[in-house]
Parts: sequence; C-alpha cells; structure tokens
Amino acid sequence: MKAHPTAIIHPRARLACSVTIGPYTVIEEGVELGEDCEVMSHVVLGGPTQIGKGNRIFPWASVGLEPQDMKYGGEPTRLEVGDGNIFREFVTVHRGTAGGGGVTRIGNHNLLMAYVHIAHDCVLGHHIVMANGASLAGHVEIGDYAMVGAFCGIHQFCRIGAYSFLGSYTAVNKDILPYSKTSAPRPMAVLGANRVGLERRGLRKEDIDELEAAFRLLSRSKLNTTQALEAIESRGLGSEHVRALVEFIRTSERGVAK
Repeated sequence: MKAHPTAIIHPRARLACSVTIGPYTVIEEGVELGEDCEVMSHVVLGGPTQIGKGNRIFPWASVGLEPQDMKYGGEPTRLEVGDGNIFREFVTVHRGTAGGGGVTRIGNHNLLMAYVHIAHDCVLGHHIVMANGASLAGHVEIGDYAMVGAFCGIHQFCRIGAYSFLGSYTAVNKDILPYSKTSAPRPMAVLGANRVGLERRGLRKEDIDELEAAFRLLSRSKLNTTQALEAIESRGLGSEHVRALVEFIRTSERGVAK
C-alpha cells in the first residue's frame, strides 16, 4: 500500500495492497477499501464502511461518518459502496440509521460532483450523475442512469426514476418519473421523455416514441393519473419501459410529479 506518511490509518482498517492514500487523510476503524482505490489528500473515511474496487475520492470529501439524524444514538450502521465511483471535492456521504434499515448504499460507476450530499439510508443504483451541490435527504432512492442537476434538493423518501433527467435548482418533494425530463424552479413540470438521454443509452426509437406517447397522456392531457394509466394500457403502449413507468407510478407512496 502506498500511503503518505502524514496520513492517519487506524490499525483495524482493512486496505488492499494496491490502494493509494494521500497526505493528511484520516481513515478510521471499520473502513474497508478494495483494490486500486485512490484516496487523495485531506479525506476523512469513517466506518463501518465498505468500499469496492477502483473508487477515486478527491480532497476534502467526508465519507462514512455518522448520520445527521437527531434520532441516531450511536447504533452500528453501515455505508456500502460499489466499484468505480468518483467522489469529488467536499462530497459528504453518511451511514444509515437503525430506523431506516441501517445501510446507505451506492452502486457502481457513479459520479458525485463537488459538494454533493448523500444523507442516511439513501440507495443509489449505477451510472448516476449528480452535479455540483445536489443534495439528498434521508431515504431517497435513485435509479440507474439518472442525472440530477446542480443544486437540486430532494425531499426524504422520494424516488428518482431510472434514466430520468432532473434540471438544475429543482426542489423535489414527489417521485420523479423514470425516463422523464423534469425541471423547475417554479413550478416543477414534466417536460416529456428524456429523449436525448435515452438515445445516448441505446434505447430504440420505437421504445422512445412509446414513452413520449405515455408522457403525453400523463402530463399533457386532461386525464387524472388513474385515467391516464388506463389510457396507456388501452392504447397498447406495452413496451418494457412503459411497463416500468406504469409500475413506478402505481408503487409511489408520495405521488409523482406530472
């Protein structure tokens, strides 16, 4: 292991031999770092935290410290991070709480830009981009390939659907539909399918066209949500992506942004 002599590493931290640790970094007890991780200067890693392979953590990031939940009483909770993630400057990620399942989870190949905050008990999938200053309150879920714009604030217990694009400065207090392009600030509005992002991710034109038709029924017609879902099904819009969209709406507990 290549560690700068000013780094402070707890003897019961578990670090792979190929890990690189920069100057003035602190790694506490209970931290596990997988192969080829790069931890730069002035980083603080708290535990219990398990971090997979090939992650890069930039200066002044704080990862795996206790949650900012006033109900937290020192219970043994965790942070679990997958492979190939990038944590830019001043990113903060907190462990879970006993009341929220005890674990905060981050998947693989996510980019968390400077000043992003991931609160307790959040669950992030894979290939997510969160731009500068975006913040998640506790218990937020984000699906694969979602893009969260700069300075977005996400209310606790909200879900951000897979492949969605969330415009900068959007304040979110309802679930964001998968595949959608949603923006604010006043009022928050669904602008249709995230066509450019979906094309970049390889979805077929036919699938994107079906999603556009479904979004027209959801957000541009005079139908309520129940009527719009019935219309989607009656018109034969049944691709796997439309089915995922419909299932997301039906399982929403906070309601969805339309």
